[in-house]
Amino acid sequence: MILTVAALPLFGQSVTRLTLHDALERALKVNNTVERARAEVNVAEDNRKLLLSNVLPRINATGNLIRNSQEVSFGSGSDERTILAQNDWSYRVVMSQPLYAGRREFRAYSQALLGITNAQQAQAQTEDAVLLRVASNYLAAANADARMQIEQRNIEVATKRREQATAFYQAGESTKVDVLRAETSIKAAQRQLAVAQQNREEAVSRLRADLDLDGAIEVTPSMNDMPSTPDEATLVTRAESTRPDVAVAQNNVQIAHLEVQKQRGFWLPTVTFDGGYINQKAQFPTPHYTYGALRFTVPILQSGEVEARVATAKEKEYEAKLALEDAKVGAREDVRTALSSLREAETSLRLANDQLAAAEAEYNQVFELYRAQEATSLDVATSEASLADARRAVAEETLNRDLAQIRVWYAAGAMRDAVGALGALSR
Repeated sequence: MILTVAALPLFGQSVTRLTLHDALERALKVNNTVERARAEVNVAEDNRKLLLSNVLPRINATGNLIRNSQEVSFGSGSDERTILAQNDWSYRVVMSQPLYAGRREFRAYSQALLGITNAQQAQAQTEDAVLLRVASNYLAAANADARMQIEQRNIEVATKRREQATAFYQAGESTKVDVLRAETSIKAAQRQLAVAQQNREEAVSRLRADLDLDGAIEVTPSMNDMPSTPDEATLVTRAESTRPDVAVAQNNVQIAHLEVQKQRGFWLPTVTFDGGYINQKAQFPTPHYTYGALRFTVPILQSGEVEARVATAKEKEYEAKLALEDAKVGAREDVRTALSSLREAETSLRLANDQLAAAEAEYNQVFELYRAQEATSLDVATSEASLADARRAVAEETLNRDLAQIRVWYAAGAMRDAVGALGALSR
């Protein structure tokens, strides 16, 4: 990552210079929202380990220390056996191993594995949202820089007219109204410059929050690395198959199906093997021994409980299938809407460039006529305003085009493809 921090004398602040790729890569490393999503993956993994422990053997040790009011024994001499010691003790070590439980633990473990996948998809969706937000703020800051340059040029144009109007006024060839009109245009451009500066500060503030930075940020806008936008069919197929929310919906259908099978398992018997070692003070019947036991439970009558659980699980499965269909439809329409917005933005940018070319030609001709006193100051002011509006329109439509292009990739669930290779950070 190319990230340089240089101390500049201006305001005594350090300035961070970022390219768009740098900003997006840094966001994936330091953004707290992304870190929280990654922590959820660890939570899902820990839940898998918890469910796995349900099918593994368990060993427990228990002990007793008892003080009885009296001691009872029978026999005499070497045949004497104590059956109730006044100071009694015992301990046992028991190992328990589940053998069969209607495959409920297996279903739950499979659900946990899908839960991990869902957490990973949620992480990917969070990362895409953060990338989109950072890219939008970065481009907004870059656009504000461009708008500031445009307003500086508009100020220069208005200043040029004021100088010409002042010369005419001093020569007695025009009234002071022409000078005042030029002054008004300068102030209007200065006001637009202040608005662009404020917009930049807001965009940079949001960038600092997302990138965990402090101080000034200098952006170097470049959309040249953006890949060309695929056709609609390719993007729709990508969205319906790999977009995180669609993948989560698909996994939820599998989880719901496993839940139906898991609830049906309550009709089946459970089998457990127990083995233990017992040592006690009492010598009757023996002071220590081991045992092994195969224990099973067979459900006979559950009064409709399992039927209700299965019916509920089936309804949840049906809901999950409907949610999957909605997710696919939403993904498909998001892509189409984003592509429509991109086409509209490209058309608007092309028209704005044509408008700018015409406005520049008109202004140059009108100003020459004004200098030759063949056009009025009002004519110059009108063409000057048209030129300023055309410049602003090009800057605005360039931002809209760039944002629309990124949103197409976001709608298709392919933000990583849009921002270029991120090395080890790729999915």
